[in-house]
Amino acid sequence: MSTFEILMPKMGESVEEATITKWFVSEGDTIQEDDVLLEIATDKVDSEIPSPVAGKVKKIFYKVDDVVAVGLPVAIIEMEGTEDDSSSSTDTVVEQKKDVASAATSTEHSANINKESDRFYSPLVRSMAKAEGISDQVLETIEGTGKDGRLTKADMTAFLENKGSAKAVARVETTPEKVVTTPKPAPTPASVSLSAGDDIVEMDRMRKLIADHMVMSKQVSPHVTSIVETDVTNIVLWRNKVKDAFTKKHGVKITYMPIFTEAIARALRDFPGVNASVNGTQIILRKNVNIGMAVALPSGNLIVPVIKQADQKNLVGLSGDINRLANLARENKLSPDDIQGGTFTVTNFGSFHNIIGTPIINQPQVAILATGSIEKKPAVIETPTGDVIGIRHKMFLSLSYDHRVVDGALGGGFLKRVSDYLEAFDINREF
Repeated sequence: MSTFEILMPKMGESVEEATITKWFVSEGDTIQEDDVLLEIATDKVDSEIPSPVAGKVKKIFYKVDDVVAVGLPVAIIEMEGTEDDSSSSTDTVVEQKKDVASAATSTEHSANINKESDRFYSPLVRSMAKAEGISDQVLETIEGTGKDGRLTKADMTAFLENKGSAKAVARVETTPEKVVTTPKPAPTPASVSLSAGDDIVEMDRMRKLIADHMVMSKQVSPHVTSIVETDVTNIVLWRNKVKDAFTKKHGVKITYMPIFTEAIARALRDFPGVNASVNGTQIILRKNVNIGMAVALPSGNLIVPVIKQADQKNLVGLSGDINRLANLARENKLSPDDIQGGTFTVTNFGSFHNIIGTPIINQPQVAILATGSIEKKPAVIETPTGDVIGIRHKMFLSLSYDHRVVDGALGGGFLKRVSDYLEAFDINREF
């Protein structure tokens, strides 16, 4: 019989590894095509991996909680079919690849200061260390916040930031016998005292990843936040007028988020410098306008599914995508593709009746926009016969941006353009 390798898939931009959190099969089990084999987790999403073929599980290479590099085989499926002369050669190739995978794993575990240490270094951490000229000796001394003290990307970023330059700089003391490298220690978190009645709740895996990602973003990007107040009266009146007919005609609810997303997508086309990422000293202007939307999960955690090609969709298309992705997120059924490729993020503080917020940038993007709650306010209205006071529906938009590449003129201009598009919304718009 021929065999088929199940490889660790790439689960998102910049994702180099994933953790196996659950196996649904064992060696010797018979499976059908699309049966779920295992569950994996990254700092972006949890995902179930199905089998693309039917057959028998011949070999499982890793166990639960193992961290596996993208592209390495995790299992071998023996496919149903007639045995032929090629089967032995196929098995030989599989065994060779298995040996390569084992060697790669062994190499990862040997990247340390001495051969007796079994500290794990992921491919991403090792590549960062190589790019920044960090020796094995220095790497071994860096404190890790990951599972079992494992070094994470955030740990490496914090270490480099604390060194005060793009390259790791260490104090070197030379003796006749050896060279001792002493890195500057990372800041120690403040100790926390406990009082009677306090409860201790351990962060779950997803919360730890979110915490690492947020700390890393603040260390990498100098954040600046600009705020504008926007009159959305026309939008409120239009939605109240058409929402029932819209749902009846298109089968999806029309909320405010598709309207906000449409305006943001148009403004990103007008200001491509905000639809960007930073790679060292290079600014990458993104061709696609893929807008991520922060979704609060029932667990209290957060995830950011992505609306692809948002600038090419009308309100019906945006409403369908937003409703679908939000429902999948809350049911923990997002696919890897659903959370990849974001170029800009929007978060809706208004759903919690908050008026203003200063969001943290979703790396490697350079900006994130927060929408506040819509409130009725007295406002000055200009008329041909003079100014009058009237009741208007208003909201705050707040944009946090990376001041390395987005200055006030660019960030402020983009934010004002979003506001202008919202205020110019046609109250008689057809749908």
